[in-house]
Amino acid sequence: MSESLDTEKLEREVKSMYQDVAVSTDAEFHFETGRTLAERLGYDSDTLTYVPDEAIDSFAGVGYYFDMAALEPRERVLDLGSGSGLDAFYAAMNVTETGSVTGVDMTPAQVTKANGLAADNGFHNVTFREGYIENLPFEPASFDVVISNGVINLSAEKDQVFEEAHRVLESGGRLVLSDIISEQRLPESIKTDADLWAACIGGAEQATDYTELLETAGFEVLELRENPQYEFRSDQAAHACERYGVKSISLSARKQ
Repeated sequence: MSESLDTEKLEREVKSMYQDVAVSTDAEFHFETGRTLAERLGYDSDTLTYVPDEAIDSFAGVGYYFDMAALEPRERVLDLGSGSGLDAFYAAMNVTETGSVTGVDMTPAQVTKANGLAADNGFHNVTFREGYIENLPFEPASFDVVISNGVINLSAEKDQVFEEAHRVLESGGRLVLSDIISEQRLPESIKTDADLWAACIGGAEQATDYTELLETAGFEVLELRENPQYEFRSDQAAHACERYGVKSISLSARKQ
C-alpha cells in the first residue's frame, strides 16, 4: 500500500465517525445502520429480539456470515471491530452460556456502550476491550473463531490484521467475516485519500489481493460470496461501485 496515506488522519476520522455511530440513532451516514439493514442482510429476526435494541440501532455491518461460521456451544469467539456489539451478542446466542465472546474495538465510545449493554442485559459471557485489530491484546491460541463485519477494509495494515487473527486462533480455527473489496485495483488518488478510507471505499482491496493476504498469513479460504443485499448510500461510494466494482463479500477461512 502507498506510503502517502495519512494513517493518523485515517484513525482520527474512523474513530470520529464510529463514535457518532455509537451515540446517534438518527444521524445520516454514508452507510446504512440499524435493524432494517441487519434483517435485509440475513440476520434472523427472532434471534435479534434477544439482542439489545441499542446495539441493533448502531449496527453498521456490510454482510451476514453466521451461516458460514456455524458457531457451536462452548466455542470462544473474538469479534474484530465489534462496535456497539450486535455481532458479539448474536454470536453469544449461538455459543450459549457455555461459550464466550470477546469484542475488540479502537473507539472508546463503542466499547463503553457495548460493555454497558452486556451488563444491563445479562450477557455475562460477552466482554469488550479497547484495542487495535492490528495488535491484539490476547495470547496465542485464545479463540476458536474470529469474526468481523465491515471493519478490516478500514485498516491500512490488513496483512497484520490477518497475521494477528491467525496468531490468536487455535489450530484449525476459523476466520469468518464480511468486508468491502473491489474487482479492480483502486487508483492511488483513492487509496491515499483518508476521507475515502473512512467512507469504506479507499481501503477496499482487490479480491485476489485480499485472498492472497489471507493465504500468506496462513489461512485456507473455504468460501467467498457476494452480498448484493448491501447497498452504499453516498454518491462517492456509488461511483466507486460502478467504476471499480467495489462491493460487499462474506468469506470463511481456516487456520492451517
